[in-house]
Amino acid sequence: MIPAVPLPRSLLELPAEVGDLMDHTPESAYAHLRDTRPAWFLSPPGDGAIGIPRWPMTEGQVLHRDADRIVLEDPVVLPDGQQARRVRLLPARPEHEVAVLPLLGGDVVLLDRFRHATRTWQWEMPRGTGTEGLADTETASRHLHNQLGATPLELFGLGEVHPDVGILAASVLLYAARIDAVGDITHDDGIRQVRTVPFAAAEEMATAGQITDAVTIAALFRVRQAGLADG
Repeated sequence: MIPAVPLPRSLLELPAEVGDLMDHTPESAYAHLRDTRPAWFLSPPGDGAIGIPRWPMTEGQVLHRDADRIVLEDPVVLPDGQQARRVRLLPARPEHEVAVLPLLGGDVVLLDRFRHATRTWQWEMPRGTGTEGLADTETASRHLHNQLGATPLELFGLGEVHPDVGILAASVLLYAARIDAVGDITHDDGIRQVRTVPFAAAEEMATAGQITDAVTIAALFRVRQAGLADG
């Protein structure tokens, strides 16, 4: 068995007036988030929800924070009344992540991209974080241009998707874009090549497990349901 190695904690930077009243510990950073982001700690009404007890009964911790993400360890009460602790990952910024599926005639354009989390190459659609001051549609166009060298002729909203509700609180906004050409691709962020395949072939790749990225699979499904798959 590989021994567990604790990670160093990056604490939330508290405002000066808060720092005068509280010590800068993972627990005090968690309490500050409860005060400033109450929506993150709500419990829906009805039976079966996993509750978060209120301080001072027990308190959670901020395990890590950087410019993009916050990792929380929450004290929870399970539906059967048992107490436990659960970890979740939340976005540090209010802007949504955006993903856009490029449609070239009746084909789909896919990126072959290395992902550190899985340590594998993934066939997926262009995607990235939002930018302050930009609308979500502008962000979709920006990622399409930056990663694929393409400009959308038409852009279609496909709603949102939660990639992993077991640990990720953030959702991704899905778009499809009709394009007329692929330009120079960027090799930043682990992108090594581009592949253009018929839409049905992309669906077969997902069925066969060649595409395992949940966001891309969801976008293929929604494009098919929206009647946009046949060019």
